[in-house]
Amino acid sequence: MNKIIVVNQPSRWFWDIPGVEVVSSRRYLSDEKYSKLKNVRIFNLSNDYAYQTRGYYVSLLAEARGHKVIPSVKNILDLKERSLVKSVSEDLNELVQKSLKKIRSKEFVLSIYFGKNVSNQYSRLTREMHKLFQAPFLRARFVHNGDKWEIYSVRTIPFKEIPEHHLPYVQTFAREYFGRKRYEFVRKDKHLYELAILTNPKEIAPPSNKKALEAFALAAEKLGCYVEFITRDDYNRIPKFDALFIRETTAVNHYTYFMARRAQSEGLAVLDSPDSILKCANKVYLSELLNGAKIPTPKTVVLSSDNPKEADKMGYPCVLKLPDSSFSRGVVKVRNREEFRTKVREMLKTSDLLLLQEFMPTKYDWRVGVLNNEVVFVCKYYMAAGHWQIYNWNSPKKSDVEGNFDILDPQKAPPQVLDIALRATKLIGNGLYGVDIKVVDGKPYIIEINDNPNIDSGVEDGLLKEDLYKKVIQYLLDQINHEVARQWGDAKLNE
Repeated sequence: MNKIIVVNQPSRWFWDIPGVEVVSSRRYLSDEKYSKLKNVRIFNLSNDYAYQTRGYYVSLLAEARGHKVIPSVKNILDLKERSLVKSVSEDLNELVQKSLKKIRSKEFVLSIYFGKNVSNQYSRLTREMHKLFQAPFLRARFVHNGDKWEIYSVRTIPFKEIPEHHLPYVQTFAREYFGRKRYEFVRKDKHLYELAILTNPKEIAPPSNKKALEAFALAAEKLGCYVEFITRDDYNRIPKFDALFIRETTAVNHYTYFMARRAQSEGLAVLDSPDSILKCANKVYLSELLNGAKIPTPKTVVLSSDNPKEADKMGYPCVLKLPDSSFSRGVVKVRNREEFRTKVREMLKTSDLLLLQEFMPTKYDWRVGVLNNEVVFVCKYYMAAGHWQIYNWNSPKKSDVEGNFDILDPQKAPPQVLDIALRATKLIGNGLYGVDIKVVDGKPYIIEINDNPNIDSGVEDGLLKEDLYKKVIQYLLDQINHEVARQWGDAKLNE
């Protein structure tokens, strides 16, 4: 497997590690050569992994390209989640107390380089910390509360901040680090089916309306589940359930992702899985993924401050999108160069990268609902009255905010629409997805893939009725049963 280290400034990287190429983050993101490489392991040593910075996008696009990357985007986001750090502190409590018992100060900082520390006495603690937060360079801060030590924070260390006297150790650790395997959490066996459905009662446009939520709960109860609707305040209660079903709009830099991540780490069946949220929530990732699989999309360019004139090549009007836009928010049509420059300047304050797409006007978009690689509903979503999108949030009339719809029997939908939807979702996983498709001159184009598509009573359930809700719940129960069977098999093997 080819190994590539990505850093901000290769000129400052002075180690020669045999068989490893060193490139800049800018080049990795923009050079077509790297988007086409296969069988690659990426070591992302960027100075900053903050959401939507270049370091963040190195890991995000590496995953889209099928590259093995450390740290993954999941690991990057885990470092920001205080609740997860607190949970880790509790899990490692005994080891933390044993490792730091000789420390007399009230605070202690532990530097972790490729899972190791310059002092061998902390080797076990650094190894366990690295299993949980797999970033090459970490700084863990411990605080003594008067009774015991606690992990206060875990952060990445920019390469430039590594003390000079640590560098020889880091070079040795780096050589040993390549080829290190990942670790996964294993969930304890449970017997009762308890389903948590995450909702936000205050959300203006949730993925399921009240009647649909009631239908999900009724279907789950008929299939033998205890159902509880939970909110973001129930983060610490997630381990008590067997499955988590997210029915509010998801985003990566958001508690919905962290709750999905927590559920997955505890071994719950999860819909939407954190992997699906990561892959679907960012349009830059989807563009790279679909392009690599040669699945048709509107002509697309990834924009940054380095290529501001791309719209002139695309032609006007064209469409600008924030990477994590949803429900038509963060998506704007620009009619000329002046509008383009104004909007790009404004949007680049939010994200280092934007998406520029050709404008494809149609009367309606196709929405194909896919569950476990099977089409479960097909809809036509018509554009809002007098608008170019399905939603017009600026409409003065509430009745004109959203366009009309038609529900179709999948067998009567164009085969090429169903085919492209299934091809696209297989790149993401086997969960529940809504694929938005435009058909122009008889050819389908993927617009986006949603990880938590709308399932509203009176709309998407128009054909299957209660069977649609049962299919979704049964999928979650199958995941639970699969995990129980796996653990039972493992237990029998160990007898």
